Amino acid sequence: MSVEAERMSLSDPYSRSSRPWLTSLAVAGLACATVATAAQGSGRFHWWAVFILIPAALIAASGGPLLARGGGRAFAGYVIACVGTLKFAVGALLMFGVMGRGWPLLVVLPCLAVAGTYGWRAAHPLARGLHRAVALLALTAALLGLTLQLIRVELIHLKTGWWGVFLMLAGVIVLGNAVELTRHRMPYRLQAITLLVGPAVVAILLGLRFLRGW
Repeated sequence: MSVEAERMSLSDPYSRSSRPWLTSLAVAGLACATVATAAQGSGRFHWWAVFILIPAALIAASGGPLLARGGGRAFAGYVIACVGTLKFAVGALLMFGVMGRGWPLLVVLPCLAVAGTYGWRAAHPLARGLHRAVALLALTAALLGLTLQLIRVELIHLKTGWWGVFLMLAGVIVLGNAVELTRHRMPYRLQAITLLVGPAVVAILLGLRFLRGW
């Protein structure tokens, strides 16, 4: 019994460490199979895109185990997974032959990757505020890309100057983070607030100008 228990205790760490790899590879394989099957069913299958799709899926899968470990390696895993996902999207668009209509997705995905770091809070209030502003601006850019995608597929039709709304939203986000910094007592607080307020006001005014067609 003692020998069997020792063998089980030695094999358990290896089984636990291999589980994230197996899960990531299974998801990557399923994603490749799904895209290839859907492209064949649509009658627009470009087989050569497999040479982009499969390596991209493997890159994204290699980030999964690092994310599962947590700690300092989680950020590296997140970056690797996001890069692989972006390349996978390029391969999928090429396989379907819709790069001309689907290119806004290549704006949406990187911006969502940056916005996804919103929950990672820095200890210093200034660094936390700047990171929060960047993450929210990335989310705004993702919404802009999504709007472009809807326009490309002709689901919505907008008048000239509509992008002014997103410019104004970006200005409001930066201005809101500048106001939030007033709650913290720290060195260079006024300088940081001034550097945020200036571009925020300019962005809001420019957005209003584009929106109203001045």
